[in-house]
Amino acid sequence: MSADRPPAPLRQAVARIAIATRPRSITDATAVLDRWLAEIGAGEGLLTVFLRHTSASLTVQENASPEVLPDLVDALDRLAPRGPHWRHDLEGDDDMPAHVKTMLTGVSLAVPVIGGRLDLGTWQAVHVIEHRDTGHRRSLTLHYLGT
Repeated sequence: MSADRPPAPLRQAVARIAIATRPRSITDATAVLDRWLAEIGAGEGLLTVFLRHTSASLTVQENASPEVLPDLVDALDRLAPRGPHWRHDLEGDDDMPAHVKTMLTGVSLAVPVIGGRLDLGTWQAVHVIEHRDTGHRRSLTLHYLGT
């Protein structure tokens, strides 16, 4: 930063978007997020993504090898298996395991934005993980702060 040039003023933008998921799957949301950043004219800053659900989650993961995402779904199933050991099953036997998987993986991400795009690594993408046996329209709240 040069002493003779003032820093660019910060601005913010907020939106909600919906992502359609398939049952027990991982959906790449990167293109949708980058498209929104382009629409708002984002420059340099930070994008916070918050998933407004308790039975789905967010992750930054590999986007190259097709085996990685199904392996991750299987790993989460091993960490939070179905079974009669859960007390909470109001919406079926996938209900409580979905909550545990969400707790393990999280519902919010903060991703740097450089040049108006998510500053992800070569093999990274932002994904929505659907933990339930049916697909849903999952709601994400986006908050951009930057130039």
